[in-house]
Amino acid sequence: MSAQKFDYAKAIAELEEIAVKVENPETRLDDIDALVARSKELLKQCREYLRSVKEKIDTLADD
Repeated sequence: MSAQKFDYAKAIAELEEIAVKVENPETRLDDIDALVARSKELLKQCREYLRSVKEKIDTLADD
């Protein structure tokens, strides 16, 4: 992840926007390709974030 703090809620909102655009029949195939690539990137970041939160929770639970 980047040096900036990851904003999970923003990432989810962007994924929802991407879904709407991909489902729009007026969206060009070239644009869909870029949107799918962006969604993969966002999903990876979300998974990493959720794993890190789970690890923190597990660590706190072990204390």
